[in-house]
Amino acid sequence: MMDGRCDPRFARVKEAFAAVLAAPHELGAAVAVTIDGTPVVDLWGGFVDRGKTRAWSEDTLVNVYSTTKGLLAMCAHRLVEEGLIELDAPVARVWPELDSRITLRMMLSHRAGLPAVEAPLPPEALFDWSAMTRALAAQPPWWEPGTTHGYHAVTFGWLVGEVIRRVTGKMPRAYLREVLTGPLGLDFHIGLEAKDDARCAELRPARRTPDVPTLFDRIMAEPTSMTAKAFTNPITMALPETVSSRAWRDADLPSVNGHSTARALARIYGALARGGALDGVRVLAPESIARCAEEHSAGEDRILGVSTRFGLGFMLPQHPGDAFAPPGSFGHPGAGGSMGFADPSARLGFGFVMNRMGLEILTDPRVKSLSDAVYASL
Repeated sequence: MMDGRCDPRFARVKEAFAAVLAAPHELGAAVAVTIDGTPVVDLWGGFVDRGKTRAWSEDTLVNVYSTTKGLLAMCAHRLVEEGLIELDAPVARVWPELDSRITLRMMLSHRAGLPAVEAPLPPEALFDWSAMTRALAAQPPWWEPGTTHGYHAVTFGWLVGEVIRRVTGKMPRAYLREVLTGPLGLDFHIGLEAKDDARCAELRPARRTPDVPTLFDRIMAEPTSMTAKAFTNPITMALPETVSSRAWRDADLPSVNGHSTARALARIYGALARGGALDGVRVLAPESIARCAEEHSAGEDRILGVSTRFGLGFMLPQHPGDAFAPPGSFGHPGAGGSMGFADPSARLGFGFVMNRMGLEILTDPRVKSLSDAVYASL
C-alpha cells in the first residue's frame, strides 16, 4: 500500500520504494526528494503500528534519532554567521564551566572528547537538561580535545545545544522553530507535543541476523567502556520503551528525539542544496554550506569502532559507493535507517523515514536503494 506523488522522471524511485515496502517484516516508511527546491518525489506507505491496523498517512511523524543532529548543526552555523559564536574560540567564553580547550569546531566534528559521562547518572537525568550539561562540564575529556574523533551520539545535543542556549537564551528546539522550521513550514520537531502523539508512528526494533555482531553486542561485552557509557548512561537511553514515552517526547534532546516527515527533511536539505534559501527563507549562507561538507574527521571512530567521516555537524560520504557520494554532499543518518542529505552538485535534497529499525550503524540499505534510483533518474 503506497500513496503520494512522483514525477514520471523518477519512476525508478517509486519502484524502489515499492520494493522497500514489500520486503518481509517491513512496516511503514516515507521518501521525499526535491530538485532545485521543487518536490519531485513525495511517497509514503505501509503501516504505523505493529498490528498493521493503521495506514501510514501524508502527515505521519516518526522519531528520526540522530538525523536530528543535522538540523541542530544548521542552528549552530546560523549563530556563527551572525557573529554570536566563533568556530575556533573556546566555548568557555560563553559556557565558563566547560573545559577551556574545547571549541565549537571540535564539538561539530566529534573531536571534543566528551562522548559520554563516566560517573553513573540516575535514569531521570536523561530528561534534565541542567543535570546533563553540568555532568558534561564536570567530565574530564576522554582524550585531548581536537586530537582524534569519536561519535558523540547523544552528548552532541547537550554540548551544541547548550552553546545555543547560552548565546540566544533559548532552548534548542525553540530556536530551531523560530529560525528554521517555523519560517519554512517544516513538519519537524525536537520532541513532540501531546497533540501530535496520534500521528506518530510506532518504532519497532530491528530483526537480528544470527551470528552477525552489532554495536549493541560490543556494548554488552564491555559495559564499563567509553562506548557503552555513550549509549547507556543514563540507562534510560538504552531502554526500548523510552522512545515512546511522554517524558522522551517532552524533553529537549536535540541529538536524538527529532520527529519528522521525509518531506520536511528533503525540503530543508533541498534549500541547502540550492544555495541556502527557499521561498524567501534563508537557511544558511553559501560559505556556511561549503564548511558543512569540509572533512574535519576521518578514520577509525573511537566510539563506533568503524571508519567514519564528518564535516562540521554532518556525516560525509564514507566511500565512493555511498548513498550520497558526490563531492560536496553531506547529511545525517539516524539509528534504524532515517536519513536526510543535500547534494549541491545536483541541487538535490533527500529525506527518508521509517518505523522498522535496521541494524546498520551508518547508511541503511533501504536508503542506498532509493538513492541509487534517484541518481539513476537524473
